[in-house]
Amino acid sequence: MSVYLYEGGAQLVRKSGVGQAIVHQKQALQLAGIPLSKTMRDAKIVHINTVFPDSLIVAFRAKLRRKKVVYYAHSTKEDFRCSFCGSDLLAPLFQKWIKFCYRRGDVIVTPTEYSKRLLLGYGIRKPVYALSNGVDTLFFAPSLERRDAFRARYGLRDTDKVVISAGHTMERKGIFDFIALATAMPEVRFFWFGHTPTYLIPKAVRDAMASAPENLVFCGYVTQAELRDAYCGADVFAFLSQEETEGIVVLEALACGIPILLRDIPVYDGWLMDGVQVCKAHDPGEFRQKLTEMLAGSSRALSAAGRAVAQSRSLSAVGQQLLHLYQEVLFSAQCTERPADGFRPLRERKRRSL
Repeated sequence: MSVYLYEGGAQLVRKSGVGQAIVHQKQALQLAGIPLSKTMRDAKIVHINTVFPDSLIVAFRAKLRRKKVVYYAHSTKEDFRCSFCGSDLLAPLFQKWIKFCYRRGDVIVTPTEYSKRLLLGYGIRKPVYALSNGVDTLFFAPSLERRDAFRARYGLRDTDKVVISAGHTMERKGIFDFIALATAMPEVRFFWFGHTPTYLIPKAVRDAMASAPENLVFCGYVTQAELRDAYCGADVFAFLSQEETEGIVVLEALACGIPILLRDIPVYDGWLMDGVQVCKAHDPGEFRQKLTEMLAGSSRALSAAGRAVAQSRSLSAVGQQLLHLYQEVLFSAQCTERPADGFRPLRERKRRSL
């Protein structure tokens, strides 16, 4: 069994969750002992993660060579909206395009049951599996030393209350609400990690960032090590995104044991519960109330439960799930053109046709 992990376009998405997912897949496959092929010719399975035209060409080439195609569905129409300039107008066309791309796969893999339901709602009639993007729980882990490094880097005292967030600087990621929190809580230090090219940022977002209060710092793109230090050194990770297919930064924060404040959206249903692993809120008033309580120490007990969720989605666990998927589906069973509620082995189809 060997896998060709197509990385065309990886440079375009390397600063996004999709780029990190590609890195995670490579590590998960290696941990599971699944060989990675340098060329499609030597592989039995082709992994595709992006929806750029070159990825579509690779999918067609793989079909011609009778390779099995695993298409990762990281993007949906819902999380394309409220992102870049013109994204709302282009969302219906984007949905048609990603449907066309995903249908080139023998199997579609998407991070959560929520994103799976969205894909089924598009009318995609291919087997769809929900499989986490995973998180490196050895790299992302609680550390007092990293806490000190983060606070020293940004000139923070040990007594300073610090709230961080991470992601592209876009409306969908909750940047307006994050700026509003910083404005309403001048005694707290706020940091946003992540970068988006200026020409892709809508004017309303640029204006809001330009008028942000002094206690909010936009740090731009940082290395994974620097982001890990921030998770370990801050008091709360406030991720107020309006739409996600999973949220890799949420998994990273969980792994580092930082208390987390989330917008209460459907993607977290069933695996992250309010008051158990995280705190959830719906609107700006609740965000401020919950955050005030968390900074006072009300959420410290959530860290262990959050870390356990991250460990259940570790890269080694994801690698074993991928291995199982290959063995049980791509080899011993045949993919069928039917609603994505599972696979039906070829021998079963023959038996029913008799």
